[in-house]
Amino acid sequence: MSMMAYKGYFARIEFDNEDEIFFGRIAGISDVIGFHGQSVVELKQAFHEAVDDYIATCAEIGKEPQKPYSGKMMFRVHPETHRRAAIAAELSGKSLNQWAEETLQEAAEHYETRMRA
Repeated sequence: MSMMAYKGYFARIEFDNEDEIFFGRIAGISDVIGFHGQSVVELKQAFHEAVDDYIATCAEIGKEPQKPYSGKMMFRVHPETHRRAAIAAELSGKSLNQWAEETLQEAAEHYETRMRA
């Protein structure tokens, strides 16, 4: 599995061995946008066309295109995890929000680095 990026949109890429095609779906939005190609060049072109078509279609129908993420996250963690994170944030002189953002950013960068390898 790999990923692609274009105009702020990201896609998860896979290969279908049976049909011998690459295929992808834009990640992080509720609208379903898929694309495929038989080569990397075709796949990249199809991804760009899918994003451009999505943006153009939204404009035609008067809908704001979804952006992958708003920046707001709401999730639950175990109380002990919450306590430990709050202490780590305080000891580093940061708010829990700042500390969590930096920690998530580091984890995401680590993951992206592994995915590109």
